[in-house]
Amino acid sequence: MIRTPTRDQAIALAGVFQACQLVDNLARTGTIPLEQLSIELNSLLEQNPASTEAIFSYGKHNAASNLTIGIETIQQLFRDKTKNRRPDTLRYVIGVMHLQRKVGKDTAMLEQVGQGIERAKAQAEHFTLSHDNVIANIADVYQNTISTQRYRIQVSGQAGHLQQTSVANRVRCLLFAAIRAAILWQQLGGRRWHFLVFRGHLLKHLETLQQEAR
Repeated sequence: MIRTPTRDQAIALAGVFQACQLVDNLARTGTIPLEQLSIELNSLLEQNPASTEAIFSYGKHNAASNLTIGIETIQQLFRDKTKNRRPDTLRYVIGVMHLQRKVGKDTAMLEQVGQGIERAKAQAEHFTLSHDNVIANIADVYQNTISTQRYRIQVSGQAGHLQQTSVANRVRCLLFAAIRAAILWQQLGGRRWHFLVFRGHLLKHLETLQQEAR
């Protein structure tokens, strides 16, 4: 029996799209709000959550409020007939989904990633979540693990921004968070063909989340 997407799957998918949209924003402008970056870093470092929503709950806001960008991005992509509104964001999502499947099959890499994340989490407790040292550490873990795959996500944007070490590190952290959310999406039963078959169901869940964020 084919099951329709769940609320948790919609939350995880919003996490994927949000991180990818933030990659696009950062690559084009050279900056994103610190709060948005912190939400992504927190979701990456939260390895033993009590629930799916707990992964994206940060600060004073719940998951629905913190995933507003991701929710709106999916809604626009699903409802936009031209399909050209956010081409780079969609390309990043497709790339992230591809890498998620590759990484998910590599137990040694998953263990290496887990150890690196634990070190970054301990470092964040010593400094702060968005400290440059923590961001550099997470970016280094990404480079030594996921970036060693033959397939790489090519980020488009302003060269002047992307050539800055601080921006490049933040891009890697955001891609890392997107892959983490994609792994969660897959673990919850999410599949790429759900985008076509269950688009309406996903949109209903997203609309409910949007109402909860108000």
